[in-house]
Amino acid sequence: MQGRKDYTEKLFSFQLSSRVPKENLYRKLRETLDLSFLYKETKELYGKTGNPSIDPVVFFKLLLTGYLENVTSDRKLVEHCSMRMDVLYFLGFDIDEELPWHSTISRTRQLYPASLFETLFNKVFTLCVNSGMVSGHTQAVDSAPIKANASMESVVLKVPASSIDNHLKKVEEENQEGKKRMIHLLQCKLLHRSII
Repeated sequence: MQGRKDYTEKLFSFQLSSRVPKENLYRKLRETLDLSFLYKETKELYGKTGNPSIDPVVFFKLLLTGYLENVTSDRKLVEHCSMRMDVLYFLGFDIDEELPWHSTISRTRQLYPASLFETLFNKVFTLCVNSGMVSGHTQAVDSAPIKANASMESVVLKVPASSIDNHLKKVEEENQEGKKRMIHLLQCKLLHRSII
């Protein structure tokens, strides 16, 4: 008899921490890294009135996730993070909480002077390296065990696709390109409306 899976979405009631394994990288990063220094380092960049900004710690955790996952688009980064329970736990968000908008991430990046931004990002990454969580020279992929006939002599050390500096430049370029496309689209719509 052919089986058929019926699916009815349920309201879950569980703690996210109970679903993230103890050996998970993002769980270890959350438990190891103390990024509270970012509040003091960035305090002068924020006003005293208005709506609260994105938490600087959350902002740098998002950027660190983008670097570790090789995601250069802010839009794709938010989409990627929202689907990963371990990353949500690392960021301090519950499964039903909305992550910051991609445009908020982009605007926050522009808020920081380039030199301060790079200094702080490198400091956060250095904390990861010093805690033994990230080596910066090897990438690994977790997968299901599959029988293979591979020789250990053929194993080659995998080097990250780019350095931190190159990754940050690529992020900036990709997000600038997205802005240009959005402005062009808006201009076309406005031109179309004015013709009609």
